Amino acid sequence: MWKLLQIELFKIYKRPRTYISFAAVLAIVSVVQIALRYDGQSYIGFMMSGLSDTFEFQNEKVLNGYLVCFIILNTLLIHVPLLVALIAADAVAGEANMGTLRLLVSKPISRTQLILVKFTASVLYIILLLLWMAVLALFVSIMIFGTNDMVVLRNDSFHQMQVNDVLWRYFMAFAYATVAMSTVAALSLLLSVFAENSVGPIVATISIVIVLTILSEMNIPLYDKTVKPWLFTSHMVAWKGFFYVKSTEDGETIRGSVENLPAITRSFSILLGYIILFTGLAVLSFNKKDILS
Repeated sequence: MWKLLQIELFKIYKRPRTYISFAAVLAIVSVVQIALRYDGQSYIGFMMSGLSDTFEFQNEKVLNGYLVCFIILNTLLIHVPLLVALIAADAVAGEANMGTLRLLVSKPISRTQLILVKFTASVLYIILLLLWMAVLALFVSIMIFGTNDMVVLRNDSFHQMQVNDVLWRYFMAFAYATVAMSTVAALSLLLSVFAENSVGPIVATISIVIVLTILSEMNIPLYDKTVKPWLFTSHMVAWKGFFYVKSTEDGETIRGSVENLPAITRSFSILLGYIILFTGLAVLSFNKKDILS
């Protein structure tokens, strides 16, 4: 299994398209950092304008590396599923397109092992991509903007975390994002089983994510209580919950608290359920697949 995994990783990282994702992350993060470096105070002033009559903020302290990373993640994690699809959707369909799939399944390994190894390789790719994002978005932002207490705006309120109560939240957020992106990888892998080239699964994955994301943002009472809670896209942004904190009756932030941890746990469980469902269907479908290429 380990040797097979090494081969799959080699296949991923020898493709030029793999590095498009890393270049895209670098480009987007750099653009946001440069924009905030030169005009960040205007952005903070606009962001806090609704609260300026009630609370007094020092914009130069609000704009720090922690907040910049939060802004970048809000911008970037929406698009990362598209980058994940470029790799995961090619897992089986790419082999069929190159004519190596029949040779691959003739090896002394089961089809189930093959699918699980391909999914594991995709997850390792996701981890490396998110680590790259963490280095650029978090640690480089800290180097440029420094650190201070973190203020996160939420509707008409804000959540403030002390400077030494932030870093662990990012570790949890990136860990959660890994599971969210792995859900997309599992979906792409499932679609890849039914295709003879990677274009179809990539387009299908992107289309499904976009459509379900739009549905997740719609606010219809009956729909909100029935369909929306079970869409995996409704739970992909639950990482933000780690930055919403509890406070005392006097409005003082409770250090180390998370406002609605059960909701994050539920979202995490639903995403894990989708990963098991998509991967399981991929295994079943691949085991029954007639391989002609």
